Amino acid sequence: MRIRTGLTIAALAASLTIALSGCAQLEPVGSPIPTAEPTSAPEPSTDPAAAWLDGGRGIGLVTFGSSSLACTPVAEDVTADGQAITVTLAEPDAKAVCTADFTARGTYIAVPESVDPKADVTVSFRGTGFQGLVPLSGGGALSPVADGKPTAGWFSSTGILLLTWGSSTCRPVVSDLAEEASGATVTFASDAKQACTMDFVPRVTVLEVKAPADPSSYTLTLKGGGLDGEVPVAG
Repeated sequence: MRIRTGLTIAALAASLTIALSGCAQLEPVGSPIPTAEPTSAPEPSTDPAAAWLDGGRGIGLVTFGSSSLACTPVAEDVTADGQAITVTLAEPDAKAVCTADFTARGTYIAVPESVDPKADVTVSFRGTGFQGLVPLSGGGALSPVADGKPTAGWFSSTGILLLTWGSSTCRPVVSDLAEEASGATVTFASDAKQACTMDFVPRVTVLEVKAPADPSSYTLTLKGGGLDGEVPVAG
C-alpha cells in the first residue's frame, strides 16, 4: 500500500509539472503594442458673427439659439454713429413656442446710408436676451447688386449667409447641398400647395460648408424654390 501511494503521488506531481509547463508556453511574449489616442475635431464657434450682404446695403448677424422662425431675432431699430452700428432686437412673442435645439440663425440688418461699407464697422446689438459687439472688416470687394437679387457672404471659414427676398411665410428650405471645389449647389424644397403672403422681405439662410482653398472664388448655384441662379459669396 505504501508503494502504491508513493507511485500515485509521484505520478500526480509529474502531471502537474507538465500542465504548468504547458500554461507557461501560452503566456504572451514581449510588450503590448501601444494604441494611438483618439483625436476629436475642434468644436465650432458659437460666438456671434456677421457678414456683408446685398452689396453692402445690409449685414447678416449670426446668433445661436432655437431654430423656430418665431424665435429668430428680428432687427427692430438700427442706428449709426460713424462706423459704429447699434441694433435693437425686437422682443419675441411671449406666446411663441421655441424648439430646444441650438443652431445658427441669421438676422438681416439694413445698413444706415451714413455708413461706408468699404470701411471697417462694429455692430453692437441687444434685446431678446442677447447682447454683444461684432467687428466686421470693410467690404472693399463688394459689388453693386440689383434690388431683390440673392446675395451671399462668409461669416466664418465654413459658414455662409444667403440672402433671398420674398414672402415672410414661405422662407427657403434647403433640401440638399452638394459641394465642389469652387462652390456648392443648393437645392430648395418646393411646395406648390403652400399659401404664401404677398409681402416682400429679406430672408437669411445659414449654410455650412467645408472650408474652401480659395473662398474669394466660391459660388453658390441655387435650384428650386423660384431661386434658380448663381450667387458669388463675398468676404
